[in-house]
Amino acid sequence: MNSVLSKFDVKGRSVFVTGGGAGLGLAYAEALAESGASVTLSGRSGANIETQAERMRAQGWSVVARRLDIGDPADIAAAIDEHVARFGSLDAVFANAGIGDGPGFWDAAHRRRNPTGEIENLEQSGWSDIIAINLNGTAHTVSQAARAMKALGRPGSIIVTSSVASTKVFPTLPTAYMVSKAAISHFVRQVALELAEFRIRVNAISPGMFVTNIGGGYLADPAARKAMAGFVPMGDMADVHQIKPLALYLASDASDFMTGAELPIDGGVLLGAFQ
Repeated sequence: MNSVLSKFDVKGRSVFVTGGGAGLGLAYAEALAESGASVTLSGRSGANIETQAERMRAQGWSVVARRLDIGDPADIAAAIDEHVARFGSLDAVFANAGIGDGPGFWDAAHRRRNPTGEIENLEQSGWSDIIAINLNGTAHTVSQAARAMKALGRPGSIIVTSSVASTKVFPTLPTAYMVSKAAISHFVRQVALELAEFRIRVNAISPGMFVTNIGGGYLADPAARKAMAGFVPMGDMADVHQIKPLALYLASDASDFMTGAELPIDGGVLLGAFQ
């Protein structure tokens, strides 16, 4: 019988990551590369992802960089085909690329409404850009991952980055962001059902408050982090390294009977406050 730990073994496998230049996407790539998988690190800034890939290769990890326009379905298809041609497999895909910049309808700093983020000013709030990247880009990534995995005829794992914003309302975030994440979460369930017979698993990670560069990196400011941590029952925001074990779990055979799930990692934010 195989040991429990052997189920987490990804040596010899290959993984494709979108939005890998920083934050959660980079953490996913580091987790899988460190564990022995070959990784394609893709992102919109070619120079940045190449710098990150070089840094990881210096540690002896198998990583290649690929600039990717997540808004272009043809480019997504080409990037995934290049990955398969290079590694001969496509065992896991992290559909992670997304944006969250823009105003919500509430300005928490000044305790007042933010006109730019109100529903009557929909386009000013970044609606089209956010939907194009977060929803359409994710859908096309999953579509092309499924195409390639089915052609290979092997089990695979597709992991989509959603958010606790898919179910919990945050008035300080853009309405388009909330809608895109809610749609992504239901999209995951629909596609998971469709692909189950092919042994292609589709699951979502729903992060809570992580310190990343989203929103211009304002959460790296200690004062901002402290203020936001007040909403987290466990008392602090998360650092990106804390998501790595979950990424490995979902990409490996440790989760080989799990599909259609959405796993929150949020320090208890979805539980709500009790005082």
